[in-house]
Formats: sequence, structure tokens, C-alpha cells
Amino acid sequence: MRLIAYALLAIALAGCAYFENFQPPQMPSLPKFGSSMEVTVHEGSFTTIQEIKTKRGASVWLVEEPSIPIVSILMSWPVGSAKDPEGLEGLASSVVYQMNEGAGDLDSLAFQTRMRELNMSYGCSEQLDRVRCSITTLSENLEQAVDLVTTAFKSPRFDDGPFERHRREDIVAIQRRATSPPAITNEILNEVLYPTHPYARIPTNESVAARTRELALEHKDKIMTREGVIVTAVGDVSPELLAPMIDKMIAPLPKKSSLPDTSDVVPNPPRKEPIIAELPQPQSLITFVGRGIARDDPEYYSAVVLNHIFGGGGFESRLMKILRVEKGLTYGVGTNLESSLKHTNLWAGSGQTKNESAGEFIDILKSEMLRISTEGVTEDEVRKAKLYLDGSYPLSFDSNLKIAIQMLGVRELELGIDHFDNRSLLINEVSVESVNRLARKYLKPENFTFIVVGEPKL
Repeated sequence: MRLIAYALLAIALAGCAYFENFQPPQMPSLPKFGSSMEVTVHEGSFTTIQEIKTKRGASVWLVEEPSIPIVSILMSWPVGSAKDPEGLEGLASSVVYQMNEGAGDLDSLAFQTRMRELNMSYGCSEQLDRVRCSITTLSENLEQAVDLVTTAFKSPRFDDGPFERHRREDIVAIQRRATSPPAITNEILNEVLYPTHPYARIPTNESVAARTRELALEHKDKIMTREGVIVTAVGDVSPELLAPMIDKMIAPLPKKSSLPDTSDVVPNPPRKEPIIAELPQPQSLITFVGRGIARDDPEYYSAVVLNHIFGGGGFESRLMKILRVEKGLTYGVGTNLESSLKHTNLWAGSGQTKNESAGEFIDILKSEMLRISTEGVTEDEVRKAKLYLDGSYPLSFDSNLKIAIQMLGVRELELGIDHFDNRSLLINEVSVESVNRLARKYLKPENFTFIVVGEPKL
């Protein structure tokens, strides 16, 4: 997907003004009604978002930006690869791969040629819990681009050539998993954390062989439906123009999905000893995973600050300072909160080190977990983390596409249309006490499972 230069300075200045002079978000304006849609304007301090309900019931968030003649549209459905039928793992991947490989009278080459003629990018992707499609084009070509995507939604070809190409690519990816430290780690984690959950299922040679064009087309109609689709758009387009275009694209889709719900993960307890996967290589990849915090937890932003201090803040994090700067054991180590999954929450981290120093690396990780969970963090660490998390946020909004992606993430997590205004306030309300409370709860070394891939000397 193309990233188009956007007015970063204006956003940064607006963000700075907000940080210094926070005012409660204004109440949304009264809805505006037309013959085919309803629009509610949300005037926030960060940006203005127009919430559109189209005639066909699609929900759209639009940031209108007429100064740059480009439009980005993102669409998301709450069905991902975790709902692939058992024995057909990778079926959702087959679906999204084919969505720009030909439609209607256009085969793959003709479809790609038409996209180039329109200076547009269009493609779809799948995650565990969702499928997304993305469209970016010049505003003058938007109507024709929408026509092309509508054809792809209505009459995708799934021709033998592209379908078999994807099969071959999947077979190669499966072969590479055997020598890929991250892939080996992921397979071990699946077996350790939630072996019976759909999250743990991955494509195999057998599941690739079992996929057919007919099964993929049938599954496409279970993934991409009118009910549940959410849309974000940014650029040179008005609600009056955009709403009928969205309705046109979703019109060919089935009304609703027939796929069953997925249950929440019931995680296994952490392993007491590191799990070792032997792989001949000079370095060991060390991964550690524990229970995380839910995205809707009232203390979520305290966890964000804690993660930044412990391992998510680059060279300013505790783990980088000691493992790289002081000990010279790694080029990099980091942690992250995985709170976007529907059915589980994880706190994870990883780093690489020489096989000879793998034992020392793990010992330091555990000692730093013990230190932060017992001694806590300082006022200065919390202050610096909050400043960084506030100040770096506008960098996520430097193109139409990035803004659309940010809005889509907020929508998928159901954080509310006022999230962009509230985020800074929530971060600045984080206290040392709340951060230390979470450190005591989550960052105990016994809460984590350690996986080592390589030839470690422990």
C-alpha cells in the first residue's frame, strides 16, 4: 500500500495545542439527513470525523481532506483466519490473495493493468480475527476505482493460475517454517498456550492440498458480508459522494455470515523451565510470553506506560539499557502488549543473543522482571514515558492511509469516536501507583513461558 505525504506539521501542531490546553470534546452536532444517508459530525480537538450511516446501513468514519487529491478507504470484517474450517487452514488467506487477481471479464493481468491505469492500489489481507481490504486512488479516479472493486466483490474469478500460485507460495512458506526461528517459536507457543483453540491452527501441506477454488469462493461469501462491515475513509471526498459508493461496493455481498462464534482462550499455566528448540545457528532467539491485559481494562494505559519503561521504549527501556548498552549481549530486545485479539491477551517480548550467552540473557530478563515487580518504577520514568507516548502519537497520522488505518483500529476495538481526544488525557492520568500495581501483578518472572530457538548454552 502506498503511503502518501500528508500534512504532518498541521497535525503535530494541533496535537501540541491539545496536549497543552485540553478541553473536553464538544458534543456531536445534530445529525444531518439526506435522501440516502445520515451524517453526524464529531468536532474533536484532534480532528473532525464525520460518522456516516449509508442507505444500506454501512457505518463509515470519514476525515475529509480536500487539499490533497487522494482518497484512502479501508474496509474491515470481524471474521479472520481463526474461523478457517478445521482441515482447511489457510482458506481465508486463499480468499484475500485472489481478491485483486481478476474479476468479471478481467483476468489477473488485465485487472492489474486496470489498477495501474487508475493509479490505484487495492488489496485485501487477513488476520486471526478480521479481514481487511484497502483502496487508495486519486480522487478524480475514485468512481472508476470503486467500480473495479465492486466487480471484485461481486464476481471474483479465482482463476486456476493465481489459485495454484498461492498454493505453491504456501507450500514454500511451510517448508521455510522448519528453519525460521520466529515460525518455530510461534508453533511452540501455540502448543503451549492454547493447543486446542483455533488460534493455534496453521496451514499444513494437507490443508493446502484440500483447498479448492469452489471452497474458497464459498468461504469468501462467509467472510465478506454487508452485516458487520466497518469502513474508514480519508481524503478528497464528501459524504454525499462517498456514501453511495460504499453502498455500491457492498451491494453484491451476502447479508450476514453463517460462521459460528469462536470461544475465548483458556490458557495453560506458564512453563517453569525454558522450552528449547534445537536449530543450528550461531545465535539463539529468546521469546517470553505471559498473560496480558484486556484493551478495555480501565488500567490499560498504565500497562502501556509500564511496557514502555520495561521493554517497549527502545534504547530508553530498562531491558535495552542493561542487555545491550551495559552487557553487550544483544543488538535489540523489546516487549509489547498484544491486546487486539478478541479471545486472549498476551504480554510478550524477544531478543537474540549468542548461543554462549543465552543462559545469562534469560537470567537477566528474569532478574529485571523481579526487580520491576518488587521495586517498581520511578516518578521520572513514568513522566518520560508519558511524554514520549504523547509526543510520538502524531507521527502515526502522516498520510491519508495511516489516518484511515488508525481510525479502523479504533473502530475494530470499539474504542469510541472520541478516542483520539481522550487518549492523551488517559495517558496523562496514569500514576506511578497504578503502574507499580500492574508491575506486581503481571511482570513476575514466574508468569512467563520462555522459548529458546538455537543451540543455547544454558
